[in-house]
Amino acid sequence: MADILLRTPTIDDPLRILVSACLIGTQCGVDGTSYGEYPTVHKLLHYKNVRLLPFCPENFSFGTPREMCDIHGGTGEDVLDGKAKVLTESGVDWTEGLIKAAERMVTVAKLNKVELCVMMDISAACGSTVIYDGNRLVKNPVYQIGEGVCTALLRRNGFQVISQRDFASLEQLYNTIDPAHLVDVASKNHRDGEWFVGYFGK
Repeated sequence: MADILLRTPTIDDPLRILVSACLIGTQCGVDGTSYGEYPTVHKLLHYKNVRLLPFCPENFSFGTPREMCDIHGGTGEDVLDGKAKVLTESGVDWTEGLIKAAERMVTVAKLNKVELCVMMDISAACGSTVIYDGNRLVKNPVYQIGEGVCTALLRRNGFQVISQRDFASLEQLYNTIDPAHLVDVASKNHRDGEWFVGYFGK
């Protein structure tokens, strides 16, 4: 993705970042865990000039623990346009609930004047670059380029979204927060990474 556009934050006026709650340790995953640790995002917890706003859209609508859900028939954009559905692993239609969660996430972002969103990639809700094409629990799951429902709606409302795998953008973010941070110029965003290029051939 293009460079993220951010102002220089201060302790009195911190950078406001909306973040998928699981990425900073909240136990809101489908199995009641946080899916492990994500150092690239945990790092943000240590800056005094950053204000993190954690939100889990799936927990908001469906609680924890819960079934796994994926998008069937398209991407998050298609879900918002009524062209695709969000189904659980057992086939329950969660489309309406996930759209309501996305709307709530946008409301939280607007009320808090969020300047950046850091979201869990591949999620049917929060994915920003890659999501599953249908049920991920089949023997050979298929990936597709696209966004989850919440990321799609956030971007439609003008919010910048990156994922925990967008390492180049995260390096830029660290440097904006702390000018003394030495940027790793070899870092790449997910779309430019080895796995993405190898899988999609782009």
